[in-house]
Amino acid sequence: MIINRRKFLQQSASFAALALMTNELQAKGTLKQFGCQLYSIRDVLPKDPKNYMKQLADMGYKYFESYSKDPFWGMAPKDAKAYLSDIGVQMVSTHLGLPDTNEEMIAKCAEGGLKYVICPAIGMQPSADAWKQKAEAFTKNGEICKKYGLRYGYHNHAYSFQNANGIKGQRILLENTDPSIVCFELDMCWSEAAGENSIEHLKQYGNRYELCHIKQLATKDPKPQQTDLEKGIIDYKSLLRAAKDSGIKYFLVEQEQYPIGPIESMKSDAIYLKDLKF
Repeated sequence: MIINRRKFLQQSASFAALALMTNELQAKGTLKQFGCQLYSIRDVLPKDPKNYMKQLADMGYKYFESYSKDPFWGMAPKDAKAYLSDIGVQMVSTHLGLPDTNEEMIAKCAEGGLKYVICPAIGMQPSADAWKQKAEAFTKNGEICKKYGLRYGYHNHAYSFQNANGIKGQRILLENTDPSIVCFELDMCWSEAAGENSIEHLKQYGNRYELCHIKQLATKDPKPQQTDLEKGIIDYKSLLRAAKDSGIKYFLVEQEQYPIGPIESMKSDAIYLKDLKF
């Protein structure tokens, strides 16, 4: 068969353009799976936990991070694990305060199929030694978690990144804990609110972070105010690219303030992340 030269060149150009466009699309990152911190719907969740968890699953959230002294919301750990499996979700972690973290609770978390127990807050510490004492407490809990096949971690707020008397608590915690025992969950909203360059921080310490919180700032000044992911000032295209490159495994939406209400915001956030390419 003789192929017209002009037609051949046109087809070749079309194929080249298609290949270039395909490569460009493949180069852009996406979050194939993402989850949420259940605290985002704290105003409604206790009224009907199973129903509201199902609503989140239907929105596209594949992972849950729980909170409270009862991370399974009235269900036995194995029953919660089975229910979540039925709706296509895995509870990968829970926030649990230092006073509530003990071997009995860690064992329950393991029974429920969790992978992480995360300390949600410790407050600003008065000195470097005080921060180091918290690092020691994290190590103790981390050793218990390791015994049950779990990881122990710390979730930051803005104060962890604030430079107080030349001290940044987050750095002390990072540098005084063993990576095999303690990991970290980066709340990118709070690191940004504190004025931290989160991308540069991830370049230096990214291998310590295994989870992250995705939430959006409407404004930093005079006081941080949150909004839906699509509406705020944090550049999540750049930040999520850096987070993914650093090796973060779990991306969890958390929202504490809403333009309308928690369910509306969680729907909006899920749509935003499904469409986001970075």
